Amino acid sequence: MKIAQFQMYVYEEKKKNLRQLEEYMKRIEQEQVDMIALGEMFNCPYMTQKFPVYAEKEGTESWEICSGLAKQYHVYLSAGSMPEKDEAGRIYNTAYIFDRKGRQIAKHRKAHLFDIDIEGGQYFKESDTLTAGDSCTVFETEFGKMGLCICYDLRFPELSRMMVEQGARVIFVPAAFNMTTGPAHWELLFRSRALDNQCFVVGTSDARDEKAEYVSWGHSLLVSPWGNIIDEMDEKEGYMIHEIDLKYVDKVRRELPLLNARRKDIYRKELHRR
Repeated sequence: MKIAQFQMYVYEEKKKNLRQLEEYMKRIEQEQVDMIALGEMFNCPYMTQKFPVYAEKEGTESWEICSGLAKQYHVYLSAGSMPEKDEAGRIYNTAYIFDRKGRQIAKHRKAHLFDIDIEGGQYFKESDTLTAGDSCTVFETEFGKMGLCICYDLRFPELSRMMVEQGARVIFVPAAFNMTTGPAHWELLFRSRALDNQCFVVGTSDARDEKAEYVSWGHSLLVSPWGNIIDEMDEKEGYMIHEIDLKYVDKVRRELPLLNARRKDIYRKELHRR
């Protein structure tokens, strides 16, 4: 399975972000990738006050363009995330997956909203404008089952484990860590979730813009089921392409049968006591 990760700048103009996506896809057309992954809020500046302004209902402009590009280039597209508005006017941080025919095969609304207030560091509250999702997202492909979550969701190991228990062997994570959490936790968290669940984890960020109100860490990366970083970008815009062998997931799980060795009987007893 060949994966391309696009680490793109996010511009104020939504249409410019969407045109940029098409340009990147044209650039790698000859590589014949199977899946393309984008960053969190790839079509919208990562600012709480912008989310309601940029939000679209499912099936409208950004959704249609992503669907059309997946079909045109005959690839699976993990379309980062974008602000979504539902019929009641609620705003979500939503990730869509499209198949090679442009059909939506998965949708994940960020379940854990990023509210942070670090003394001398980052302050940000997604809950000011966003509503939390309430689902664990796993989708089927010709390569097997994959999982999907968004950025802060990755900090909660229960969600990743649920995906793996439902059959996921790769987890896609559009993310936008910042200049406080990125240096401290980016590699640590992605390696931990890959190691915990013995699966590939694909973390895709937006490129860093030092002039933005929210400055992304960048450093898109791909982690193996053994917890090794296969490759990692720097903060600049660009892309990377790698081929992964999903048989390696089976090999790691067979040789170090972590998932099968869990003592659910003990865990259930402890939970029941509480």
